[in-house]
Amino acid sequence: MSTNTSAFAPLEIQRVGIVVGESSGDILGAGLVSALKQRFPDCVFEGLGGPKMLALGFRSFFQMDRLAVMGLIDPLKRLPELLAMRKSLKQHFLDNPPDIFIGIDAPDFNLSLEQALREQGIVTAHYVSPSVWAWRQGRIKKIARAVDLMLTLFPFEARFYKQHKVAVEYVGHTLADQIPLETNVLDAQKKLGVNADGKHTLIALLPGSRAGEVNYLCRTFLQAAERVFASDDNTVFLIPAANEARRKQIEIVLKEFPALPVKLFLRQSHEVMAASNLVVMASGTTSLEAMLLKKPMVIAYKMASLSFAILRRLVKSPFVGLPNLLAGKMLVPELLQKDATADNIASQIHLFLEDGVRLERLQREYTEIHLDLKKNADHSAAEAICHLLVKKRLKIDGEIPHGE
Repeated sequence: MSTNTSAFAPLEIQRVGIVVGESSGDILGAGLVSALKQRFPDCVFEGLGGPKMLALGFRSFFQMDRLAVMGLIDPLKRLPELLAMRKSLKQHFLDNPPDIFIGIDAPDFNLSLEQALREQGIVTAHYVSPSVWAWRQGRIKKIARAVDLMLTLFPFEARFYKQHKVAVEYVGHTLADQIPLETNVLDAQKKLGVNADGKHTLIALLPGSRAGEVNYLCRTFLQAAERVFASDDNTVFLIPAANEARRKQIEIVLKEFPALPVKLFLRQSHEVMAASNLVVMASGTTSLEAMLLKKPMVIAYKMASLSFAILRRLVKSPFVGLPNLLAGKMLVPELLQKDATADNIASQIHLFLEDGVRLERLQREYTEIHLDLKKNADHSAAEAICHLLVKKRLKIDGEIPHGE
């Protein structure tokens, strides 16, 4: 986007409300806050944010991880707490109206909050489209009521909103801006202190950042690793724990696999993936990062049986992995629920490692997608927010030209 807000009336922003729900939103939120601070250094940013946002002076009224719940059933167990948080945030922003409120991801939490604030005259935007194109498409009506502007990370999302006449701006993904087109594998290995002799195949295992994900996937991933190691004892497995709690959880499971060569790291998922020859991971945003690092991957996911049964009936998209969604075809294997077995994962690992032509083709397609997503997202999102506010204020002042 190349909007020049100076072409409109001078713009001042004094307060911005933001709510994010997990670490991926914290990354996007921090980028947006940083870009807006460059334009409005005295602006106050507050609501609910993570550590990256807090480091920029963001004022958070709750801990971000209180929103990080998965599936359809687990959020119901925490419903009273979540409703109390949303009520508190709503009241704060009604008492102290921001120039704009921006919900970043967490749609089940944020869209209702956005709608309540918008109904009281507060300008709202939502950053990161919910998967409305894949399931529960009726939510598009609520989104249209809740937000003045939707900011999407991916082009196929923007096309969907335009078809439904919802104001949208495709801004690209900040990870595509941050990650180089070519990955320095040796540098990542040196930073981690792995594969010093250059003789090992390194496979990253990422069983998820949430307790439930690790509970469902970690043991299965390690069982698959056992099968791969049995056929190639030069293989080493790297696991980045998302936080201290996940590290302790993974260490308990690792005790069942004493002969398996595993190196466990605290965080450092980016370095672990960059250093590896292949990644086995839970479905999620991390698959985009692995794709941008040009890594072959096997995507797997399990959840509570009831949650999966409900989702299977609702989901209209043929894919769950971001590389496949962006390509519009099955670039990398997806093993879900009953198919996410150790045998199936190990089989897909072998297929990748034995087919050099497939790997080369995959990396070319990854690069094409990377270039499409590389749009200086933080700047583009900030520009879209500024443009929205200028248009809103001109309308309020009655100065906007006819047909604008």
